[in-house]
Amino acid sequence: MNTPAFDGLILGAHLATLDADHGYGEITDGAMGWRDGLLAFVGPRSQLPAEPHVLARDVIEASGWITPGLVDCHTHLVFAGDRAREFELRLQGASYEEIARAGGGIVSTVRATRAADEADLLRQSLPRARALLADGATTLEIKSGYGLDFDNERKMLRVARQLGDLLGIAVRTTYLAAHALPPEFKDRADDYITAVCEWLPRLQSEGLVDAVDAFCEGIGFSPEQTRRVFDTARDLGLPVKLHADQLSDLGGAALVAEFGGLSADHVEYTSLESVRAMAARGTVAVLLPGAFHVLRETRLPPLQAFREHGVAMAIATDCNPGTSPLLSLRQAMQLGCTHFKLTPEEALRGATVHAARALGLADRGVLRVGMRADFVQWQAGHPAELCYWLGGQLAEAVYASGRAL
Repeated sequence: MNTPAFDGLILGAHLATLDADHGYGEITDGAMGWRDGLLAFVGPRSQLPAEPHVLARDVIEASGWITPGLVDCHTHLVFAGDRAREFELRLQGASYEEIARAGGGIVSTVRATRAADEADLLRQSLPRARALLADGATTLEIKSGYGLDFDNERKMLRVARQLGDLLGIAVRTTYLAAHALPPEFKDRADDYITAVCEWLPRLQSEGLVDAVDAFCEGIGFSPEQTRRVFDTARDLGLPVKLHADQLSDLGGAALVAEFGGLSADHVEYTSLESVRAMAARGTVAVLLPGAFHVLRETRLPPLQAFREHGVAMAIATDCNPGTSPLLSLRQAMQLGCTHFKLTPEEALRGATVHAARALGLADRGVLRVGMRADFVQWQAGHPAELCYWLGGQLAEAVYASGRAL
């Protein structure tokens, strides 16, 4: 008996391959086959080399549209507790900075996360990850940064790895110990950064770190302190990314570009000079419209400058308990269109092609032979519907490495 060409073959849906610089890369009445977790055929059904039942063990008739699996390239979804009360305070007039300086914000989540053991932290985080997958995400980035000491940062990164194993998806872990100053280091930020740099090689040696991040901001860490963290990461061969220019322009986007960083994230206050630096080094701008929406910000990122200088724009949920309690990357795409006036095509590329690039991943984000068989079948009449509907369940089926989630 001949071995089938494909492990699986899906037929009939329109394909938004994104396999070109512009447009959706539409294939009408498409066919897509995969083998050993990789795409082995992408094209019109009419171009299949044989009858479907001869080609594949599992043949699926589908409708609607198929896109690459969504890539959520910026999340903080491993945490304990919530900050609903702070949401209420902001609606009553308190600013993000006022809440943080009064002991709320990141530090309040640190207290809850430190108090949770590893099993409890996994239990609380798993439903959030499942919600993201149910709405089309097949790759997640997960940051530490709510532990702020060695043992608790390690605990967070271990839970992130466990989520990937349990759900059968790719999880990229990012070390973000330089997220906030813990109480035990009050008024000793430089000493804390020394500790952050000392913990990193130990965590990397355990296989827990894929990239390194920091919060470069007036209520976070200075450019000089951030540079120390980046120098350590570079010495270890780890890529860097940065929470940059969210509340003010400290030149964070230019700093991460200087290090050849994967991405500068938030970037509301990024200057034209920093945009040029990002363009020169290929650093992706990660837009986080969920935080923009929740914080009711008004300062837009320099979107037209990014376009004019060829800076790729990704979109992510920024899923976190304080400023972006968002559990749908598709909803982040919608917010990107509404607040930032992205086109639906830009939003979809931002959550696939460019988001993968923001994680340093070249094997996903488009439907092309040889890429990972990560894709979503949507009950939609056009890809723009992914950004049109406010909520709802559009994902009919979600596949990671050719396996239905």
